[in-house]
Order: sequence, then structure tokens, then C-alpha cells
Amino acid sequence: MCLEPPLLTCTIPEHFAEIVSEYGDRPAAVFRSPTTNNMRPQMSTLTYEDLDTQSNIIAQSLRSLGVKKGDRVAVSLGNVPEYVVLTYAIFKLGAILVPLNPTFNPYQLGAALSRLGVKVLIIAAVTDLAYKPCRGRSNSNLLFQLVPGLSAGIVDSSSAPTLESIVLVDNMPSHPLADFPPLELLPGITPYSSLLLSSSSSPSLSRSVRPDAPLVPSETINIQFTSGTTSMPKAAMLSHTNILNNGRLIAARMGLDPEDRIVCPPPLFHCFGSVLGLMATATTGACIAFPSPAFDPGATLHAAAELRATGLYGVPTMFAAELELLSDPAFAARLPPGGLGNLRKGIAAGSSVPEPLMRRLRERLGLRDLVICYGMTETSPVSCMTAPGDPDDRRTSTVGRAMPHTVVKVVAAGDRSRVVPRGKCGELAVSGYLLMEGYWKDAARTREDLVADEDGRLWMYTGDEARMDRDGFVEITGRIKDLIIRGGENIHPLEIEVSLAGHPLIREASVVGVSDERYGEVVGAFVAVHTGVRTLDDGEVDRGGGGGEALSKDEVRDWVRRQLSGHLVPKYVFWTDEFPKTASGKIQKFKLRDIAKEQLGMASK
Repeated sequence: MCLEPPLLTCTIPEHFAEIVSEYGDRPAAVFRSPTTNNMRPQMSTLTYEDLDTQSNIIAQSLRSLGVKKGDRVAVSLGNVPEYVVLTYAIFKLGAILVPLNPTFNPYQLGAALSRLGVKVLIIAAVTDLAYKPCRGRSNSNLLFQLVPGLSAGIVDSSSAPTLESIVLVDNMPSHPLADFPPLELLPGITPYSSLLLSSSSSPSLSRSVRPDAPLVPSETINIQFTSGTTSMPKAAMLSHTNILNNGRLIAARMGLDPEDRIVCPPPLFHCFGSVLGLMATATTGACIAFPSPAFDPGATLHAAAELRATGLYGVPTMFAAELELLSDPAFAARLPPGGLGNLRKGIAAGSSVPEPLMRRLRERLGLRDLVICYGMTETSPVSCMTAPGDPDDRRTSTVGRAMPHTVVKVVAAGDRSRVVPRGKCGELAVSGYLLMEGYWKDAARTREDLVADEDGRLWMYTGDEARMDRDGFVEITGRIKDLIIRGGENIHPLEIEVSLAGHPLIREASVVGVSDERYGEVVGAFVAVHTGVRTLDDGEVDRGGGGGEALSKDEVRDWVRRQLSGHLVPKYVFWTDEFPKTASGKIQKFKLRDIAKEQLGMASK
């Protein structure tokens, strides 16, 4: 195990104070705001001193709302300045940041808030949507379903009983078509603008924040959901030590320095944006740029060119969309001449990166030092990573080697006590400082996933099949768990299966990942209906023949869409009468994947 550089033993606010002292006048974060006309989008910059001052003000204002050390504060925002400021404000108070996917529907949001006993929810008036700049979803209906008494100034939610305050970020100017009531008609909502008071009029608010009790590096300051918000999702608790060191070690391996300007389209509510992005740059004095509140390939390329960025982050689907745009001469002509010429660094993560895509990223975007990161939320998240100096074949076929202060091993399937020889496949396990503190109020599942060996060392078993070569490079050869990775986003099949099981015409359902050229994997649902129910294929019209009720594939998709987020809607629906099962009654999903390949003509591909 590599022990260099040594681990930081301070808290995030303590380390941030050192960075502010050294790099205070340098840009910490740049934001490119979407516009609704032909005018040039606005760029806003927070220096490290700005970020320090504003986060102090917001921390004091949150304290006035009753937020104390250990309280959970949920943030449901896109990649906007308020998110970055709130991150440090919450950390300085010793409260716990709960990042939420802004596309959650009312049920998902209520379940998440209730599960973690959240005290304050900070949310935007409109949820920005990927690929749809300025055409977001108004959150007025969502908020009224969550808290029916908002108009009367009453914050009382049956689905989230611990909720005391809702803070609203007004992003209506960039969403003129979205309908949201005037804030003066909603006394139950606190405008974010009222929290960000002028430091000149209230100078005491901009001073350093003293938490209710001293901060300790091992304390939980971030809770990340590892799947959806139904079917008892896991809520991983991450500490100062976890996040601070993971970000710093990522920065060191990829070679970040204070002169770097990194464009980061992955979301801040995900570990990619918050740790690989914000924490990695903030531990080195570098600048991070968020090109749009939600992913927009055009905005990403414009931001990179306008800022003369040195680095670019993304998952394969993001990179593919950007390369597709660049192939359009009309679009390319609108970029500042030579603006992409400084690109050389970057991170690809979230799912496997095909070698042809890596090659195109080097040739078209100049990302010759692009690295691959591998990990999971429970490991803060990165446990393995390639480096710019690794051999070319290892940089495309593996996820690199273990990070410093991290131990990895490959154990035999069904026998975690036996480490397999180099070059043999087994389950990948990870140990070290980066392991989560556990799952929030879920000791049983914590014991299942964090397992001590005979020497007392804790290991996180990833559920991924892997093999390690003689030089320590790790190749991921498959997934043992049933997780679906769609464009870098984790999807747990159980969430969709529970939704489908609630349909009155569906008898049984099972969900698997189906190969897809664009997303890597998409959702495929195998559905068995009740006796007497007729099934309709795509495009088939119900003519009422045979009597009884009928169910179409589109109706199955619409059912899921009404209950869950759009990315969970099955792209493929397969009708079946019986499922392949083991003797104990468990559905054999590997057989379902084979059936999907055969039906879609992928068997030989």
C-alpha cells in the first residue's frame, strides 16, 4: 500500500481556511448561466475569498433557522453558485449535507427527507433538465404536495415530519415558461436571497463560523443515497476524512495544480461532481467551472473554449454528445478560435470507457492526460485510478491501480476468505481510510457490506467481478450485483420492480440491464400479466377482440414514468409468461439478459 502523500488529519473547513489564505484572490468556481435569447450567457466567478465570505454568511443564516451541528440539510439544486456556497456553509456548521437528485418526484423527495430526518430543504423554483436548457420543471406542485400549507405559512409535512424550513433558490429568470407562484404568496418559504445578506450591512455575518461543538475529522458531514428512494435505499455516511482525502489524492494522481481550469458537467449531487470535481480542485487551489445547471453539451464546449480550460470531466455519454456536436461545422465555427487548445487533463468515470472513445477524446479534444476513476459511494468514492504516465494499453483496458492509503484484493466467488491469484477473476474488495462510516441508522446492512477479516480490517465488497495483473492494475470484467449503469448513473432494479408490482394488471416483473450503444446500459423490464389480460406490443392498437382488459408496453412505461424519475423508465418491455428461476424461487437474471439479447438481435454482437 502506497502511503504518499500522507493523509490529511484536519477537517474540511480547517483545510479550506489554509487554501483561502494561500489562494484567496484566485478563482475557485466559475458558473455559466443559461439564457433564453441570443445574448451571450453570463459568467459569474467566486474567488476563494468570495466563497469563504459567502459561506460564512449563509452558515450564520442557516443557524438562525435553527440548524445545529449534526442536523441534516437537504440540497436539491443543479450546478449553481448556491450549491457550492451551501456545501461549505453546511460543513462549517458541522451539519450534514444531504444531496438530492433535483428530478425526484414528490414520493421520492418525501421518502428521502423522512428517512434521514431532514430539518431544512433547499430547492430551486425550477428543476433544470439535461439537454433542455431553460425548459425545466416547475417545483410548485411538488412543494405543495410535500407541504400543503405553504400558502398559509405552515411548514408541516406528513411525509417529512421533521422538516421545519424550506429555502427557495429563485431561478425563474432563466425559465420564463415555467409557472411558479410569486414568493410573496408563499409565506411558508424562505427566499435564499434573504439568507445571503450583504456583508457590508451585516459585517458580523461574514466572520468565521464557530460550530456548536468542535468539529472532528471522523464525523459524518455528508450522506449520499446509493440508489433510489424506494425499497429501503442505502444512505452512506461520509466523513471529513473520507471526502477531503479522496479529493486531494485524486488531484495528486491526475496532476492538478493551481493554474488548472477544469470544466465539470457531472452533477454536484453526485460524488463525481462533489468529490472528483469540487473537492479535488479546492484542495489544490485550482478553478472548477460548471457550464450549466444540468448537462448541456453545447454549454460544456462553449465554457471550455471561453475559459481556455485545461481539463474536462465527464461520463462516456457526455463525451459522446460533445464529440457529436463538434462534428457539426456550424457549431464548431461558433466556438472561440483555438479555445479548446489548452485541454489536456480530464477524468472519465461512471461506466467503462471504450477504447475508440478514449482515442477520439485525445484526437478531437486533446485530452492526452485523461484518466479513469473507479469506485462507489461507499468508498468516498474513488478506490482505483489510472495516471497520466500509465502505459496506453493499461489506461484504456483497466481502471488503474489502488489509490494511496487504499488496499484492494480480489476474492473467490462464494468464498471471501480466499484471495485469488493474479490474473484470475473474482469479487473486488476495498479497504482503507475511504470506507464510509456506515449506512444511516441501518446497522444490519452496514454489517452486511462492511465485513471485518480475521485481522480485524474492514472491507467493502464491491459486487464487481475483477482481476488484477502482476503490476496491480485492476480490470473490471463484469458486475456481480444487478446494478444497472445507464450513462454513468446507477439504477437499482428493485426500485422499478416495486413500481411495476403495483400495477393492477401486472402479476410479476423483473428488471435487468440491456446493452445500449449510447448509454452503455438501459432498463429492460420483463413483465408477466394476470390471467385474462391481453398484451399489446409497440404500435399495436387494442381493437377489443377477445374481451377483458389489455396492457400495452407504452402503458407500462407510463406507469413507471408517473411514479419514478424519467431515467428509470424501461426502454424495452418484454412480455413473458414464466420467469427462469432457481429451485429456491429466485429469478435468474442472467438468463433474462440472454433472452433480451436474442429478442433484440444482439446475440452475435
